[in-house]
Amino acid sequence: MSNIRKAFENGKAFIPFITCGDPDLETTAKVVREAVKNGADLIELGIPFSDPTAEGPVIQGANIRALAGGVTTDKVFELVKDLRKDVTIPMVFMTYANVVFSYGAEKFIGTCQKIGIDGLILPDLPFEEKEEFQPICDKYGVDLISLIAPTSEKRISMIAKEAQGFIYLVSSLGVTGTRSEIKTDLESIVKVIRENTDVPCAIGFGISNPEQAAKMAAVSDGAIVGSAIIKILEKYGKESPKYVGEFVKSMKDAIR
Repeated sequence: MSNIRKAFENGKAFIPFITCGDPDLETTAKVVREAVKNGADLIELGIPFSDPTAEGPVIQGANIRALAGGVTTDKVFELVKDLRKDVTIPMVFMTYANVVFSYGAEKFIGTCQKIGIDGLILPDLPFEEKEEFQPICDKYGVDLISLIAPTSEKRISMIAKEAQGFIYLVSSLGVTGTRSEIKTDLESIVKVIRENTDVPCAIGFGISNPEQAAKMAAVSDGAIVGSAIIKILEKYGKESPKYVGEFVKSMKDAIR
């Protein structure tokens, strides 16, 4: 059984997304620990990339700040090693295929296994091209996490059947970012997913407050929040951990 399953064992999962190294790696480590302390069930760590195509302006800004601060993939690996001294909940990387490819897929995924990363989300990797990484992920026991979007339509069942870890259901079209309203008919997508797999499904993109999180968790197995957390980091910088902790607690309480 995938370690990621544990995130969904205590009711609905709350999954915060944090860009590593924004404003610096020391703050990232504190933010992760505060999030865990306040009820996060799984942590999604972003490895900064110069061209994050799936991201809106908020997370793009975080990528730019982290890269300007000298964050590298190796430094992110060191951060995870440190976190794993006391963080026991599942952790996954979200980055881009190019980051893995340029590092060397075998070396990158092998290192993930060594340091305790449970899964990998590559938003720019089409389902049809996942064979480039899937066998290596299988070899090292790292779940390659599938994304399903409102446009996936006839491919939903196909993607769901082969899913690992959890399914990242994209709430709405476009890039990441907070939205005032999510209008997609997510229930019908979740229904198709449930008919094809028992892999848990969490909804992300656009969730920014407890009401939205509760709504999304009601139709799925959990909620993923990124931009709203990055905004806190942008505002408070090194003082962020406490505020992120409070935010995570409010979101987790809302989806319980």
